Amino acid sequence: MRATRAVIHLDALKSNISKLKARQAAFNKKPLICFPVKADAYGHGAAVVAKEALKCGVSHLAVATVDEGVSLRESGVSAPILLLSHCLPAEAEEVCEARLVPFVSGLESIRVFEEASAKTFSGGKLPVFLKIDSGMGRLGCAPEDAPDLALRIKESPCLEYAGTATHFAVSGSATNGDAEYTRRQTDVFKTALAGISAFGVDPGIVTAANSGACVSYPDSWFDMVRPGIILYGYQEAGSKPALDFKPVMELVTKIVHIKTVRKGESVSYGRTWRAEDDSVIGVLPAGYADGLPRVLSGKYQVSCGGRLCQLAGLICMDQCMVDLGKNPRVKLFDDATIFGGAPPSLSAADAAERSRSIPYEILCNISKRVPRVYTR
Repeated sequence: MRATRAVIHLDALKSNISKLKARQAAFNKKPLICFPVKADAYGHGAAVVAKEALKCGVSHLAVATVDEGVSLRESGVSAPILLLSHCLPAEAEEVCEARLVPFVSGLESIRVFEEASAKTFSGGKLPVFLKIDSGMGRLGCAPEDAPDLALRIKESPCLEYAGTATHFAVSGSATNGDAEYTRRQTDVFKTALAGISAFGVDPGIVTAANSGACVSYPDSWFDMVRPGIILYGYQEAGSKPALDFKPVMELVTKIVHIKTVRKGESVSYGRTWRAEDDSVIGVLPAGYADGLPRVLSGKYQVSCGGRLCQLAGLICMDQCMVDLGKNPRVKLFDDATIFGGAPPSLSAADAAERSRSIPYEILCNISKRVPRVYTR
């Protein structure tokens, strides 16, 4: 196996799901859990992670593309799979064949899936969720249009009204303004739900809460929550309360070369780093093609031999270098943890902060050429 690998700790995933359930129980609530495994489960490997999450009590899965849903079906997953993003009309029949549950936002998408359902099912119906834009400004119908669209779905001979959804824009932020905006979105959504019920339509499974709302807004949990990043082990900076979720991914590599550099000698492209004194450099076979952001050059430390060692020079496509100091605690082919391991290892959140990004992007960008190794 390649030296650079992403170790996926399934026991951490199990622990995170348990902690979420415990938080729900503390409020005497037991909403269903829909687990997003889009983008290959945020880089963790969709099929394995999805099956493990289902064993731990998750009821639904969610994807962003039709291909992601089809791949899960081909891997043997039979649980309900929500299709969060809109697809092209040409993909609608594949949605039906894979028994995915799409979100619809207007008459056009309703008609597309009606036609596809009529062609695919003999007397059956395709379950769909109505998406309402309560303030995200992305997908979803206007709240005032929701009752008419809900009635249209209910009366369709080809569609089943399975649920109603919205999405929060700033629920992971703890600022007063963002908290007020999230409460306003919740109120807008509740008003739309009341309008749907007034039209004699059962709104089905009602879902709104993403990771931030799962932590901070119990009144938004409704029938089902959709926690993403928290189950992978991270919360947005400043989220309150801070819960002890464990990183599921540990990015590890090995020291494949050790060399001595003299004071004044440079390392890597551009000669941006020069030794301030005689030192020892370790070469790691991990670079930006593996998902290690080049912008972290000189701004990040890798855990080697129980201590943090500074990156030396620019990160290359396939390699990076670390300053091991005058008296290294490591030897050739020892492990080096890039993020996600036990202290003193840094986390994907640290990498994100130093690259002016977010943990989602760091995790999703770990490339396919990095093998995933699953452990419990």
